[in-house]
Amino acid sequence: MQHLIIRGDPDIRKDAVIEHDGEELVCFGINVQGGWHGPDEPQLWCTVGTEDEREAYDKREYVPHWLDVETVDAEDLDVIKAKGDLSV
Repeated sequence: MQHLIIRGDPDIRKDAVIEHDGEELVCFGINVQGGWHGPDEPQLWCTVGTEDEREAYDKREYVPHWLDVETVDAEDLDVIKAKGDLSV
């Protein structure tokens, strides 16, 4: 599990599946930064990991401050699935 900061908006939402560095990752949570006072383009701060790590994320069995952080441009991501199923 890691934090992935995406510069720009690749039009993804929670539970999106992306490919980064040849690895398929699930976006467990996304925070949008820069909507009002931030940079010219938005930044998505995502907590990503493999599907095997979902239970650890849901149960908060990790320390967010200790996760590795990586920054990538939106154009460099391959979006496999843009968002999860809508739950009403």
